[in-house]
Parts: sequence; C-alpha cells; structure tokens
Amino acid sequence: MLKIVEFPRPRSEPGGEGQHAPLAERVRDFAALAAGKAEQADADGFLSPDVMAALHDQGLAMAPFPPMYGGEGLNEPERHGQLCATLRAIGAADLSVARLFEGHVNAVALVCRYGTAPQVSVLARKVESGALSGVWGADDAKGLRAVEDGDSGQWRLEGRKILASGAGFVTQPLVTATSEAGQILCLVDLSPGERSDTAGWTAQGMRSSATGTVDFSGLVLPAGRIIGSPGDFTRQPHFSGGAWRFCAVHVGAMERLADLFRDHLTFRRREGDPYQMQRVAQCVAAVTTARFWVEAAACGLASPQGDADRIVAFANLTRMVTERAALDVMEAVHRGVGLGSFMRPSPIERISRDLATYLRQPVPDLAMADAARSVLASEQPTSALWEPVG
Repeated sequence: MLKIVEFPRPRSEPGGEGQHAPLAERVRDFAALAAGKAEQADADGFLSPDVMAALHDQGLAMAPFPPMYGGEGLNEPERHGQLCATLRAIGAADLSVARLFEGHVNAVALVCRYGTAPQVSVLARKVESGALSGVWGADDAKGLRAVEDGDSGQWRLEGRKILASGAGFVTQPLVTATSEAGQILCLVDLSPGERSDTAGWTAQGMRSSATGTVDFSGLVLPAGRIIGSPGDFTRQPHFSGGAWRFCAVHVGAMERLADLFRDHLTFRRREGDPYQMQRVAQCVAAVTTARFWVEAAACGLASPQGDADRIVAFANLTRMVTERAALDVMEAVHRGVGLGSFMRPSPIERISRDLATYLRQPVPDLAMADAARSVLASEQPTSALWEPVG
C-alpha cells in the first residue's frame, strides 16, 4: 500500500523573508539540506517532509514561473544557464529530489507555453500554496483516454498512468491522454494520496521518488483543465530538446561521484597512485565533456533562431554522451574504490544505484538513430553542423 506522507505547507509566505537571498544561495542551501537527508530518504523509501517544505520555503517551486505570476522566470530562455546550474546542484544532492524538481519545472514550462494566462495563474496559486506539479506521460497497454461531454464541456478520464514520479504528493500533475482529436494535456487537481499506488515500485534505485501508478478512471475535468491543443506535448523542438534538463541532473550526480572519489583517495593517501590518478583524470574529463554538451544543448533550445531539427538532433546526441559519461564515471569510481563503493551506507553506493536507474530514459536507440539520420541528411561539414545550436 502507498505510504501517505503529508508534506507541510510552506513555512514562509511567497516573497517572504526566506526568499530574499539570491537564487544561487537558496539553491545551495536547499541542496545541502537534501544531501543531508538523502541517506535516510533512501532507507525509508520516501522523501523527507522537511526537504519538500524547503522546496517551497526557498522559493524554488515558484522559481520556474514568470515574474508576473510570482516566479523568477527560471524557465525563460535567457535563464537556461542558471536552470542548468540549479539542476546540477540538486542532482548532486539527491537524484530523487532532482527528478521531482525537474518534472515540476517541465510541467510549469508546458503550461506557460501552451496554456492560457488564467490557467498559468491557477497553477501558480496552487504551487504558491504548497502544491507540486509534474509530467506523467507513461501509459500501460490500455493508456489513459479522455472523452469529452459536448454539452457540459467537461472531460471524463478512463485509464491510468504508470511510472509516475511523485505519485501521492504531486497534486497538480500534467498528464497526457488520448482523445478523438489526438493526444491532449490535462492538468489534474488531486488530493494527497488520491488514486495513487507505489507498491509496485521495486527498482534498485530512485527508491524515494514515490514512483507508481495513478488510476484516473471516472475522474471528471472541467474544460479549463485542458492545456493547449492536441499534439502540443510532442511539438518540437521542445519535446526532445528539453532532454537537456534531466541530462543536467545526471551531470550533477556524476560531479558528486567524482568529488567522493577524490575525497576517498586523499583520505586513504592514495592520491599519488598513478593508476588512481588516471581514473581521476578520466572521471573529470568525462564529467566535463558531458557538462559542455548539456550547456550547449540548453543554449541551443534557448536560441530563437535555432533550427528545430538540429536542436533535436543535438539534444539526442547529448543524451548519448551523458549516458556514456555516467557509465564511464561509475566504472572508474567503482574500480578505484573497490568493494566499499557497493557497501551501504556509502553515498557512492546510493548515488550509483540511483544514477544507473535514472539513466534508463525512454527509447535511447531511437534517439541515437534520429540524431544520426539528421547528420546523414545534412550537407553541412561536421565543423558547421552545430553552429546554430551553440
């Protein structure tokens, strides 16, 4: 059965004393808190209420909204660099927390991009009062269906979502559903624990991400809860191009693993071992390479003149580069530390387990093939392929 955790409302009012500090400082404080609670959260299988309250207290839940709705515009193209740094910092602290924050950021971006001003305002007020959003797109074999009542303007949902992170406490999820007109986006209003079940989440990592199934059968939505038009969710380049965000989270975890490896070697006084030095160099090179790709992908999506096909191709390659870098870093750290890196409560063990799980993103082979197809179809030399992206 789902363990229901009641997360406290924000302890400070929006725009209050706790949110006057610069965003980077608040992110650092939040990441320190999340990192300190990560081991216990993994053992318990659910996130600390203090961490989720701090997400609001520090203004991070509201930060992705435009300033006119009480946010800080963290989703705006010109702020992608700061968003990237924020995702890396939280990813280094706790990947489960970062997964939920990245999903919240994505949901806010989608509602702001495709929704109406009143719809953005409603979501902002809900988040301001302590709610969290997220994007739930994974379906079982039957899928989630939406049927419109032509007379009332309401919609009835039938079916469920699977692999829904934050099931039970994400109370403003943005979910995809099939309709006669095509795939639509529904912003659902839930109560804590409503319709959710995380009993089937037995993955080796991301244990505290509250990933589960949510059954929406029989739920009736007013017309105002339908966001945008059919097909908006998969509209490019944002659908694939936005992959840089979860890649940034992965980079943050890799950076933390590299730091823990360095600390291990210096504590053991093995920093002069030539083989260990080689592993350290390989880790830092892999992490930095992935970071450069992620930052370039974020910059490309932010460019108003960017070519959609090239942005998507570059983002797909970024996924491949980031995954390969993460696997290389974990291998080097595990070989360098030895059996201790697989023993609890070593943070290397927990982070590696979470990262290996989080890396399993949808259709990696298709993403790689699409990127290669774009390159093969181009007449540009390799040296000029990504000029519009960077």
